[in-house]
Amino acid sequence: MSTKAVILVGGDTRGTRFRPISLSVPKVLFPAGEKSLLAHAVDAVIAQPNISEILLIGFYENSVFDNFLAQVNREHPDVSVKYLREYKAMGTAGGLYHFRDQILRGKPKRLFVINADVCSSYPLSELTAKYDESEANGVILGTRVAKGIAANYGAIIADDNGKVLHYVEKPEESVSTLVNGGIYLLDVSVFDVIAQAKRVHGDEHAGNLDDEDDDEDKLSLEQDVLPVLADTGKLFVYQTEAFWRQVKEAHSALVANLLYLEDSGAKNAVWVDPSAKIDPSAKLGPNVTICEGAKVGPGARIRDAVILPRAEIRANAVVINAIVCSGSRIGRWARVEGSPISVSSYESTVVKDGVKVPRVAIVAHDVAVADEVHLQNSVVLPHKDIRNDVRNEIVM
Repeated sequence: MSTKAVILVGGDTRGTRFRPISLSVPKVLFPAGEKSLLAHAVDAVIAQPNISEILLIGFYENSVFDNFLAQVNREHPDVSVKYLREYKAMGTAGGLYHFRDQILRGKPKRLFVINADVCSSYPLSELTAKYDESEANGVILGTRVAKGIAANYGAIIADDNGKVLHYVEKPEESVSTLVNGGIYLLDVSVFDVIAQAKRVHGDEHAGNLDDEDDDEDKLSLEQDVLPVLADTGKLFVYQTEAFWRQVKEAHSALVANLLYLEDSGAKNAVWVDPSAKIDPSAKLGPNVTICEGAKVGPGARIRDAVILPRAEIRANAVVINAIVCSGSRIGRWARVEGSPISVSSYESTVVKDGVKVPRVAIVAHDVAVADEVHLQNSVVLPHKDIRNDVRNEIVM
């Protein structure tokens, strides 16, 4: 059965949860192990049979994905991978509807829809099997989370066979610990549901002309489509027992890095780009990714960290529970340190001296941290020279 895939990549927004990292690298291109978040999704789709095309949809500038697309299409010439740019943010269903003609070209029967800001084992074969055995018109990837955080996600109530009885996006109170994992396999008839949602949204918009935030083109799969599909009795959920995490801020990006490195079986859970220069006396790991052109000097210690391209960690420096962005320099005997992360921690902040502070230390791009400086639970914005110790602060 012919299948296409759409990967929703989002775009530049006024949101601050992934800043200042997103000032130098889009969230979906952030590295987690040897691949970016987006590359993990694309490779998972390409591994499926009968995939004719992958379409990335978002509202980044076209140039953002030029290098990525060139590499993917060079490595996988049999699958077409393209980027379709929205002229504005249109929501998780609005972009699908806007580009429906391109998506339906070639008459695919079904469609993978994947949110790129997800860290997952991508059990797409299992979703397909659930789709086929249930005679479904849609299957959602579901995962269990703790009751205390379940209301932050789309709640799924399903019977023992996985039939979705009710779906509600981010309920006021937790109604189920089975939540939406942001990965779907949908029959192309979903476009009829989106079209109906657009008509309803347009009617509502006509009565709210004074509301500047009411955009008739912005549609949500989670709010406008999935509840309707649930009412048809043909929407099912496949519950994964494997790893899954939504990547929204720096803390969850480090967790994603940890999960992908563990899953890859990399030695000491460390991945180093071949172009990086690592002194033999440096100690790396666990849970470390070092990107192209980075340098790590003698005696340096790096753990639970991502070092982005062309960053330099100089002699005897320590980087723990931290992200160092492109082109930044960490001086000799300096220490950049956040609080411990784990797969069970979901809070992006910790409380120190009665104040919430960042869990992960972030050094944005083109920052110089001087020799012997201690940077703890702090975020430094780009183009700064840090010459004194910084604790529990955001350096603007």
